[in-house]
Amino acid sequence: MEKAPQESGIRKASGPRRVLAATRYSLQGLVRLWGEEAFRTEVVAFALGLLLFVFIGAEPYQYLIFVILMLLLFCVEALNTAIEELVDRISPEISTVGRHAKDLGSFAVFCLLCVNGLFVLWCLYDRLWQG
Repeated sequence: MEKAPQESGIRKASGPRRVLAATRYSLQGLVRLWGEEAFRTEVVAFALGLLLFVFIGAEPYQYLIFVILMLLLFCVEALNTAIEELVDRISPEISTVGRHAKDLGSFAVFCLLCVNGLFVLWCLYDRLWQG
């Protein structure tokens, strides 16, 4: 009789060891994501955005919102990359379902890029033309 996945006999770490293991997995994910040109471009945009905020004298709450939006963008980019990896692994040939999955992930990233861009434009308007 085959064991269920939770009964596989692999002992999972607990307590501080689990936190360390989770941190290691997250850093491995970051290293993998760094291999994506889109992510590296987004990191550059993040740095340039922060410099722009310094230049225009953005309010602290604007920095906070910008950082949160960029972290959300990084999260969605990571999930999009994960979807692409899984589709390429499961269905290496071109398929409609695989293409749709990749397109949907890309659309999610695009939506957050638009939100981030609109927020930066609003901050520029607020600080330069309203303030």
